[in-house]
Amino acid sequence: MWTLLVSVAVFCLYVTAAIFALRAAQTARTPQGAVGWVVFLISAPVFGVPLYLFLGHHRFRGYRIARKQSESVVEGIKTFADFSKPDPKTMNINPKPFEALAHLPVSRGNGAQLLVDGQATFDAIFEAIDAARSYVLIQFYIVRDDALGQRLQAKLIAAAERGVSVRFMTDSVGSYSLPTAYLDKLRDAGVEIANPRDRRGPQHRFQLNYRNHRKTVIIDGEIGFIGGHNVGVEYLGQDKHFGHWRDTHIRMTGHIVRQLQLIFTEDWHWAHEEDLIDELVWAGPESDQDMNALLVATGPGDETETGAMMFFAAIAEAKTRLWIASPYFVPDIDVMTALQHAALRGVDVRILVPEVIDHRLPWLAAFAYFDEIRDCGARVFRYTDGFMHQKVFVVDDTLAAVGTTNLDNRSFRLNFEAMALFFDSRASEAVAEMLKNDFDNSYELERNLPDQRAYIRFGSPLARLFAPIL
Repeated sequence: MWTLLVSVAVFCLYVTAAIFALRAAQTARTPQGAVGWVVFLISAPVFGVPLYLFLGHHRFRGYRIARKQSESVVEGIKTFADFSKPDPKTMNINPKPFEALAHLPVSRGNGAQLLVDGQATFDAIFEAIDAARSYVLIQFYIVRDDALGQRLQAKLIAAAERGVSVRFMTDSVGSYSLPTAYLDKLRDAGVEIANPRDRRGPQHRFQLNYRNHRKTVIIDGEIGFIGGHNVGVEYLGQDKHFGHWRDTHIRMTGHIVRQLQLIFTEDWHWAHEEDLIDELVWAGPESDQDMNALLVATGPGDETETGAMMFFAAIAEAKTRLWIASPYFVPDIDVMTALQHAALRGVDVRILVPEVIDHRLPWLAAFAYFDEIRDCGARVFRYTDGFMHQKVFVVDDTLAAVGTTNLDNRSFRLNFEAMALFFDSRASEAVAEMLKNDFDNSYELERNLPDQRAYIRFGSPLARLFAPIL
């Protein structure tokens, strides 16, 4: 009897593995991902079936987008674009690919201030929250109940107590350890919470691999923040293991803030089933800096590979300079090929990554790509002054981007991300100057993989096998 039960269980397991393999072949977002899952499921179903339930990453179905249900806002943005359209003389790059990916137009009248590292970032955010008159929208991937998290909590409570509408959202995976008491204290003060433990998202769908990685703060529809920082004391450089935490945020004004706000309403609608469109301000002042800008949001709910295509479009435009800073370097084939081609045609391609490890698997996997890109003339720099976590790139003197997207498959296909793109020489020069300082705190990688230490030499090719989910 026992033998029969075991045989039936094994049969059911292989049938399930075959069904999942067929589904992976039909729905995986990349051919490499499809092949990897099919081989894994058929060859090792005992491990493959449960892992596919949690990590299988086909397209994210059912993401309800507030934008589609609020056509009046979209039409208003498009109409507003008629008189906020950039002067063609100020656009030295073709914006059409970026506009198509964003489903939004590039606009003039925007302002940008780089915020280098945690102290500058949170000083600016807290100052803006203190000055809020109408509402605060805030979203972070990670929020910790530590000194910085408690300071943020106190700022939001103070804003709510003086009559400001405050909405707070975080990610169920990133903020898994955030105590319920933290959220309850905010709620008791009148802050509206999109509780990650109550949302309709991944944890109810065996889709824990999908995460909302955006870090967004919006004040009164007039000031917006986005970048690499989360809420935790390590982002202030107060963690003994990481030491100095090198990261970048950006403070924005102008029309791009309303674009960022639109993305927040989509996330809020999905997480909290509430449409904020009619409660928010969709027209505001322009910035005296008068920069051309666009907010590009990407994620697994998109019909196309928007994350990878955004990088591909930027790389294709580069003529003299392409500098990219990312804590992880696990590109897909198309982006890798585009980077190699840019280097071969003489573009100054530089990739800045951290020497310090935070997640060992992607850190190791990156070494499997370095030789290929260096052989084409690109240069790889490894940051040594603490841990580098910024997500930034600059193209020539025409385009600068700051946001949440890492140069890896997870950011391209599994996470909800956003990047602020500024088509302006002033923004480009500011980011370039910032990166020059980072290069000064780095060393250029010169050793090939066969010359690395044994655990890198043998571990890197194995780690690369997991590239589709890193």
